[in-house]
Amino acid sequence: MQKPISITAISSISPLGESLEETWDGYKSPQHFIKKRTYRDSRDFIAELSLKVKEKIITLRNSDDKYKLLDDSVLYAILASREAIKMASWKGFDNFGINIGSSRGATGLFEAYHTDFLKNRKAKTLSSPTTTLGNISSWVAHDLQTKGPEISHSITCSTALHAVLNGIAWINSDMCDKFLVGGSEAPFTPFTIAQMKALKIYASSDGDYPCKASDFEKMQNTMILGEGASMACLEKGVRGNALAIISGIGYATEVLEHNVSLSTNADCFQRSMSMALGTLDPSEIDIIVTHTPGTIKGDLAEYNAIKLVFESHMPSLTNNKWKIGHTLGASGMLNIEMAILMLQQQEFIDVPFIKNNQPRRIKNILVNAVGFGGNAVSILLTK
Repeated sequence: MQKPISITAISSISPLGESLEETWDGYKSPQHFIKKRTYRDSRDFIAELSLKVKEKIITLRNSDDKYKLLDDSVLYAILASREAIKMASWKGFDNFGINIGSSRGATGLFEAYHTDFLKNRKAKTLSSPTTTLGNISSWVAHDLQTKGPEISHSITCSTALHAVLNGIAWINSDMCDKFLVGGSEAPFTPFTIAQMKALKIYASSDGDYPCKASDFEKMQNTMILGEGASMACLEKGVRGNALAIISGIGYATEVLEHNVSLSTNADCFQRSMSMALGTLDPSEIDIIVTHTPGTIKGDLAEYNAIKLVFESHMPSLTNNKWKIGHTLGASGMLNIEMAILMLQQQEFIDVPFIKNNQPRRIKNILVNAVGFGGNAVSILLTK
C-alpha cells in the first residue's frame, strides 16, 4: 500500500437486511436465510432479499419511467449506493468516482429479451443498452448526479474486491480523492441456476445447513446462489470518520488447469494473501473472512493456502455464505462489510462447522475473494 485508504461508509441489501443494524442482527442469529423456491419444474435452494427490501425495489422501479426498464442488478446497486453516500455525507457535486461490477450483469432482463426474441424473431428496442454490463455504474452515476469517472467490470466472483483495487489505484494516482466501489448481483433465473447445476456444484440435499461453506469434511458440493448488492465509500488517508482502514492489498491470477477449479493449494490465494500482508507478521492477523463458496475442492484449496501462508499462526476463520449463499459479484463487498462489523462490534461471528479458536483480539482482518479463472484478491482491514 502506497498510502492508507479509509472506508468511510458501507451499505448493502442482502438476505440479512438493508441496514448495518439489521445485518449485524442477522449475523448474530443462529439461523440461515436459505430456502427452496420453485422454478418451473424444479425446486432449488436460494437466499432471497426480504419482502421489505423487495418492496423498496418495486417503489424504486416505479419512481421513474426510465427505471421501469432496468434490471434488478441495477436497481439493487442504486438502492445500496444511495445509502452509502448518505452515510459518508457525499454529494453528487463531489465528483467522486464509481466502480461497480457484477458477475452476471442484467441476466434476468437478458433472458426475458432473448425469450421474446425466440418467439417473435425481433429484438426489443432497448434490449442492447439495458443489458450491457456498463449499465450498473452508469445508472448509479445518473441517479446520484455525479460527474466523476465511472467504471463497470466483471471479474466473476472477485469483482467487488477488484473494484476496491481500482478505487485505490485512482486515489493513489491523485486522479480522484473518493471512490464508490462495490458489486451487485440478481442471479435468480432458471438458466443461471441451471449453469451452476451443470457444473455439479449446486446444493441438492436438505439439512440444518444446506450450504456448508468452510465445512472441510463435507462429501458433496453445497454452493447456493444468493442475491444482493454492497457498496463502500473509499477516501484518501486516515479519516476521522473511518469505519476501517485498508492497510494492505494483494492480488494474483493462477495458470488455468481447468475452467473453474483452483490448484490444490490455491497458488493465487497464497500470493494474494502474502502480498496483502506485506511486512506484517502472519501472527498479527486475527480473522480471515474466507471466500469458500461451499464446494469441496474450492473450500479445501483456500484452506490449504491459508495453512501454507500462516503455518502455526492460524487466524480464526469465518464466512457468510452458509447464511446468505454465494452472491457472486457482490460477495467480496459483503465479506468486507462482515469484517467491518466485527471490527466495530469487537465480536467474532462463528460458523457452525468450523473448529475455531476464538480470536484473542479483533484488530486485523483479511478478506478473500476469487473468481472463475483464479483471479484472487485479498484485502487487509485494520481497526
